[in-house]
Amino acid sequence: MTPEELRSALVGAWRLVSYEATDIDGGDVIEPFGPRPQGLILYTPSGHMSAQIMHPERPHFRQGRLEEGLPQELAAATLGYLAYGGTYEVPTSDRVVHHVELSLFPNWVGTTLTRVADWDGERLRLILPEPAMIWGARRNGILTWKRT
Repeated sequence: MTPEELRSALVGAWRLVSYEATDIDGGDVIEPFGPRPQGLILYTPSGHMSAQIMHPERPHFRQGRLEEGLPQELAAATLGYLAYGGTYEVPTSDRVVHHVELSLFPNWVGTTLTRVADWDGERLRLILPEPAMIWGARRNGILTWKRT
């Protein structure tokens, strides 16, 4: 597959099937957003992208408005949610690079996130190119998506 073919294959909306992170030292597998995470990633033909992932069992706030959330409610909501967006490029036949313009995690703004893209015609796997710190250990991360 060429970079152009991969870019064309990415365009559209994808629902998250699973997110698994494997500890490089012990092989322990965790699911950072639970066993049935919810997520949506969008790639547009114009080169924009947006990704959102959440734990489906985040607790509701005691009040019905975000600005009335208690510090512990806001913290729990944030820990169970990941969102960012910006532009993307496909420099090689197996890489997609996300240029982060906005993010729930402020440290990602202005950075690039490279993912190994493995598309089998039905499912898209976005894989961390190298282990990263995920919930206290160096782990390999794999997010599996299915086109909506």
